[in-house]
Amino acid sequence: MGKFFHSVTLDESKCVGCTNCIKRCPTEAIRVRNGKAVITSERCIDCGECIRVCPHHAKRARHDHLAMLDQFTYKIALPAPSLYGQFNNLDDQDYVLTGLKKLGFDDVVEVSSAAELVSEATRRLMDAGKLKRPVISSACPAIVRLIRVRFPDLCDHVLPLLSPMETAATIAKEEAMKKTGLPEEEIGCFFITPCPAKVTDIRMPIGIEKSKVDGAIAISEIFPVLSNKMDKLHPDELEPLSNSGIIGVSWASSGGESSALLKEKYLAADGVENVIRVLEEIEDERIGELDFIELNACTGGCVGGVLCVENPYVAIARLQRLRRYLPVSQNHLESREEVPQEMHWEGELEFSNVLTLSEDLGRAMEMMMEIDEVEASLPGLDCGACGAPTCRAFAEDVVRGNSKKADCIFVLRKQIQQFADSISHLDGGILPKDHN
Repeated sequence: MGKFFHSVTLDESKCVGCTNCIKRCPTEAIRVRNGKAVITSERCIDCGECIRVCPHHAKRARHDHLAMLDQFTYKIALPAPSLYGQFNNLDDQDYVLTGLKKLGFDDVVEVSSAAELVSEATRRLMDAGKLKRPVISSACPAIVRLIRVRFPDLCDHVLPLLSPMETAATIAKEEAMKKTGLPEEEIGCFFITPCPAKVTDIRMPIGIEKSKVDGAIAISEIFPVLSNKMDKLHPDELEPLSNSGIIGVSWASSGGESSALLKEKYLAADGVENVIRVLEEIEDERIGELDFIELNACTGGCVGGVLCVENPYVAIARLQRLRRYLPVSQNHLESREEVPQEMHWEGELEFSNVLTLSEDLGRAMEMMMEIDEVEASLPGLDCGACGAPTCRAFAEDVVRGNSKKADCIFVLRKQIQQFADSISHLDGGILPKDHN
């Protein structure tokens, strides 16, 4: 594996060079070159926005497949809470969980149950005054990567706790080793994922050196076969596997994590464009008096992930129905005040300077002035015809040497007009005055 792993990939054969993706990428990681989109690996945060907006399905997400289960002796499914929102008239999570065992998993550990532990751990750390306010959730890996590359001053606001996915995998493997006596390497944990960012987070995790999750299977892949198994289930076959309540299941949609903290001063935003506006206001200190900020790259929260199959708002409505039958919470940390060390990140979130113009401050300042100069000569329409999302981004590409100024059609048209005028002037100077 190289320096960067990305779940989001480009199928050049389907790309027609339209500008839908470059306009929506939150880190300006995409350009159109020679009629095809190009993804700058170090800038990509795998939010999946380009997958969502591409009308030609040229962007897609890599993920693991059910066949990967054969590589392990003991297989554990880690279903995301958003999985429950994909099924109509679901009133018992055990239908989903038993169905997963029918697919070949030996055990199932709900990520929603781990989410309840993360919520309690967050409450304890906040009550102890150990976190810098406002605390920014670290549950969405796309948001954590966005902060890392675009908002360096906010890195120390990010909650330094493992995600519910990692917490669930840690618990699952410990219990499986005790139960089976197998070594950890023979036990496989598979996250049933709603989004590509989680796939990347497993391969290249932030906050820890190595993920406990062995694979990520897309909800869209598992949904048809799982639905088939669930349809054939008789109520007598259901196993009592569910161990989560309203708090855990609510993590599937925007606002669920925040409300679980039982605090009033919180903000929840979803959709990457809305998230960026919130982060900019936090960075400019225009948002005050808040304890917690929950941010989700996908519209509606995890139920809006591009690897889900259901409309996110329909999924949210289904989850609201499911929650009526659940207790508030079924998982709690031990009574001690300290949050278990294994739930913490192993290191701090560090700024990734992939957007920096130059390591040399003097040269960076020079390039900034050059970019300002080039931008001033551009039309300011942000049309995207040059292959860059904005005139500012195009000016940066020109200064970096990745584009020519004439790649702007308006600059090119002006140059052609000037050339035509000069030819016309030359023509008028050498031909007889009575020439028409």
